[in-house]
Amino acid sequence: MGNWLTIDYSCAPCSPIADNKAEVVKRSCMLRQVSLGKLGLVVGGLITIVGFVAYFIDNPTLNLVGFFYGIPLLLGGLALTAAELKPVPYTQPTSPEVVALRQQQATATQNQVRQDITRYRYGQSAHLDTALERLGLAPTDEERPIVKGVRETQIDGAYGLILEFDSPFVTLEQWQKKQDKMESFFGPGIRIEVTQPTEDEIEIAMIAASSQGTSS
Repeated sequence: MGNWLTIDYSCAPCSPIADNKAEVVKRSCMLRQVSLGKLGLVVGGLITIVGFVAYFIDNPTLNLVGFFYGIPLLLGGLALTAAELKPVPYTQPTSPEVVALRQQQATATQNQVRQDITRYRYGQSAHLDTALERLGLAPTDEERPIVKGVRETQIDGAYGLILEFDSPFVTLEQWQKKQDKMESFFGPGIRIEVTQPTEDEIEIAMIAASSQGTSS
C-alpha cells in the first residue's frame, strides 16, 4: 500500500535545500504514523519494569525514577490507546505524477483533510465526524458514514482526493442533495463529485477546481 510522504521524499529535487526539506517532511510523516498510546505503553512499561527491578536489588534511586515516571506514562498510554482513532489507509499507491499535481494544485482544505485522516487522532469518535454532522450526513453516531479508505488521483487533468465511505444508512440520493453544500463547506477552489461504486459504499471526489493551490 502506498504512502504519500514516502513518494514525496523520493521525488524531492537533488539539492541540499530540497534534501533538508524532504528530511523534515519524512520525519513529520513518521511522527503522524506513530501511536502515542502504544509509545506511552512501551516506554512507561519499560521504565516501570526498571523500577521493580531496582526495588528488588535495593537501588532506591532507580526505584523512585521507575515508579515516579514509569507508572504515569503507562497510565497515560492506556488512556490514549482507549481514545485512539487509527489513520485511514491508502487504497492505492500515489504515483509521482499525482504527487506533482498535488503540489501544484491542491487547496489548503484538500491537504488538511488528507493529513488529518491519515494520522492518529485522539478524542474523536470518527474521522470527519464534525464535518459530516455540519453537512447533515450523520443522523446519529450509529448511522454516520465511516471513512474506510483514501486515494489520490488525476481527474481530467486536475488533482483529486477521493474519500471512500462505508455508508449503509445514508443513501446516494442523500449525498447528492448535499453536493452543493459540500462544495461550499470544503471550498473555495474545490469541485465535488459523488459516486456509488457498490452498494453501501460512497466515494466523494474532492477535485481541485483551479491550478492555484497550496503544496504540501
